[in-house]
Amino acid sequence: MKKKKIFATAMIVFSVMLSSFAFYGYQIIFTPNIQVGKQDKLFAIYPTTTFKQIQNKLYDEGIVNDLVAFSFVAKLKDYDKYIKPGMYKLKADMSNLDAINLLRAGRQTPVLITFNNARKIEELAPKLTTNIQMDSLDILPYLKSDSIAQLYGFDSLNLISMFLPNTYEVYWTITPEELLDRMKNEYDNFWTPERKNKAAEIGMTQQEVSTMASIVDWETNVMEETPIIAGVYINRLKRGIPLQADPTLVFALDDFTIRRVLNKHKKIDSPYNTYKNKGLPPGPVMLPSFTTIEGVLNYQNHKYLYFCANPDFSGTHLFARTLSEHNKNASAFQRALNRQRIYK
Repeated sequence: MKKKKIFATAMIVFSVMLSSFAFYGYQIIFTPNIQVGKQDKLFAIYPTTTFKQIQNKLYDEGIVNDLVAFSFVAKLKDYDKYIKPGMYKLKADMSNLDAINLLRAGRQTPVLITFNNARKIEELAPKLTTNIQMDSLDILPYLKSDSIAQLYGFDSLNLISMFLPNTYEVYWTITPEELLDRMKNEYDNFWTPERKNKAAEIGMTQQEVSTMASIVDWETNVMEETPIIAGVYINRLKRGIPLQADPTLVFALDDFTIRRVLNKHKKIDSPYNTYKNKGLPPGPVMLPSFTTIEGVLNYQNHKYLYFCANPDFSGTHLFARTLSEHNKNASAFQRALNRQRIYK
């Protein structure tokens, strides 16, 4: 009888302990342990990050309520041996199991990169890498390389036209090669058969359309004028008249503070000097917008050969068919600049 009582007592104790362990095990695995407030938190893990560093970061930033429980489940799942770099979104009240499964599987959340204006590759690089692990210095050699540009059907002077201004979702760990591949895919998707046919009808390659669009984009912020200005430049190209586009001079001089192009600026020896050289420059002078590319492809067919900024500084332009008419418009604008004391 005594042995039976001891056995019964032992069974009760064992059952209680088993229930307690089971309850604790359930708690550390399935109950919420991620505390990031009402908003989700992005958690970055770099390629060289160790499990110890992840533990420290979780503790220092107050992301986990019970670090011991998190670490126990992590080692149970062998996460300490399978750390994957990336940007992860930790949600409020996630369990240890959910969080570790997310990290162990490498299920990153995409980040956004946005670029909408840049005149040179050096300006574009930091905009491409603002929200990703890659540094601008990591991608810059790729953007300046002729051999890499040729792989995508460009050269180093017109590769910038492959980057269509927009906002894109990418992974934080994207590599330079993957980023270039992604931009080329977006570029190819934009250049539909219809757009390619329109470029061919104008007698331009896709890169040349982008180059012209970059000049037009620089010239005006009034979108209604875009096809008109494009028409002026196309008329000049057809007649073998130099474009005489001021933005190309400013680009060649690499001085974007210039507000008034002077005769001395027109003497610069550069393939971008469209006062000296006929035809288009060797590449874009800035990132052209979708709208401006469309404006070039759907340019207005007219007889204007000249245009000049409106002296009322409205951002609009005055268009002319003859040089004498243009000279009158240009003189009016020069006088307006003088009144504003804009001499350079």
